[in-house]
Amino acid sequence: MLELEHTTKTHDESRQGEALDMLATGKSTGRKLYIESYGCQMNFSDSEIVASILLDNGFETTKDYKEADVVFINTCSIRENAEQRVRNRLKEFESAKSKNPGMIVGVLGCMAERLKSKFLEEEKLVDVVVGPDAYRDLPNLIDKVDDGSKAVNVLLSREETYADINPVRLNSNGISAFISIMRGCDNMCSFCVVPFTRGRERSRDAYSIVKEAQDLFQSGYREVTLLGQNVDSYKYTAPAAEGEEQKPTVNFAQLLALVAEVSPELRVRFSTSHPKDITDEVLHTMARYDNICKYIHLPVQSGNSRVLELMNRTYDRAWYMERVDAIRRIIPACGISTDVITGFCTETEEEHQETLSMMDYVKYDFAYMFAYSERPGTLAAKRYEDDIPEEVKKRRLTEVVNKQQEHSLYRLQNFVGKVHKVLIEGFSKRSDQDYCGRNDQNTMVVFPVDERFKPGQYVHVLAERCTSATLMGKIID
Repeated sequence: MLELEHTTKTHDESRQGEALDMLATGKSTGRKLYIESYGCQMNFSDSEIVASILLDNGFETTKDYKEADVVFINTCSIRENAEQRVRNRLKEFESAKSKNPGMIVGVLGCMAERLKSKFLEEEKLVDVVVGPDAYRDLPNLIDKVDDGSKAVNVLLSREETYADINPVRLNSNGISAFISIMRGCDNMCSFCVVPFTRGRERSRDAYSIVKEAQDLFQSGYREVTLLGQNVDSYKYTAPAAEGEEQKPTVNFAQLLALVAEVSPELRVRFSTSHPKDITDEVLHTMARYDNICKYIHLPVQSGNSRVLELMNRTYDRAWYMERVDAIRRIIPACGISTDVITGFCTETEEEHQETLSMMDYVKYDFAYMFAYSERPGTLAAKRYEDDIPEEVKKRRLTEVVNKQQEHSLYRLQNFVGKVHKVLIEGFSKRSDQDYCGRNDQNTMVVFPVDERFKPGQYVHVLAERCTSATLMGKIID
């Protein structure tokens, strides 16, 4: 799943009225909650679930961890640098705790299970450790810490989807939101810890997903992103009552259509697709609905079949290229992004060149690119020697990054001179004289503010120029 390198803090203005209602009824405990999230979009979505659970138990949210009674860091174990960042951040929280001894510090998410003993016992940095399937237990675990105990729940579940929880939209712009459609992963990619930290794959009730999309649209949101480790393997069958016939199964293509039909004004995105599972039915559904964005994140990881087999990706180079061909045939204007790992165990120079040639074949719109980092507990760590020197990994990564910059610029140059439908997300980071938003292909577009329009509205923008990452233009009628 793509990895994001930024932090979300719990501050949800859309639920401030609800918090005030709790104060009036006496339900509020007066305790304040602060959450930071690292890693993939699923972690950010999970933080919204956690905030909802604790808000319903009387907590309020704060943007300042120094004034919080409970501080959580929602973690990622995908890359080594993420773990070091979390550890450094916990030491900052430890300093704040020395001035506020009643503060509870906890670790949530994927890193929790693997490093629970280290965080709790060896380094004594946290009071509570909670895995991704145990968030409902948080009020009880906090009570245990209040009573003077350390608290841990990292049990994985085969059923938990949090389908009945209405997430608090953290740091929300009120326009775009994530909807988690499934949890866990059944793919055993040899470099990945997700199956061990998030458990087996299970799909959420399709009707609860549609209801969440409807509620978001009614609340003013205009874009939803359906989230799963592998959305293409989504499969939900509603339980049949005694004596009833078995109800039909809803697959991902059908779910996409159901969400798209909430409103033509609601944009639908999704992440992440697995090359072995993405079907022509999904592609034809995308082509059929104008409000399903024409963008697919399709991780390749390597362009060489032998390395893909070592990675246990269950497809080869030819299969991946055929799926790209199908996307180009069925959705000609579709944007495609990817993940690339350089320097995987035993990768030769010739095999690295095949990754570069795959990039030339696809010409990705953008990519998330990393040098291989061995993760303890993964199949690769158990089976293969991490034998590629760091300087070789980094040199190969540089070549991949340079190649991608060329292709990103190429893709954006092809957008110049064309009109793009853009959902205004807010002001540009650089100037309050410019709006920004994304086109169908998930490319950021920047354009001067027009007082006739405001965030949450669609506009048509003529792209006049570009950088390697951004389109710039003007609104046209």
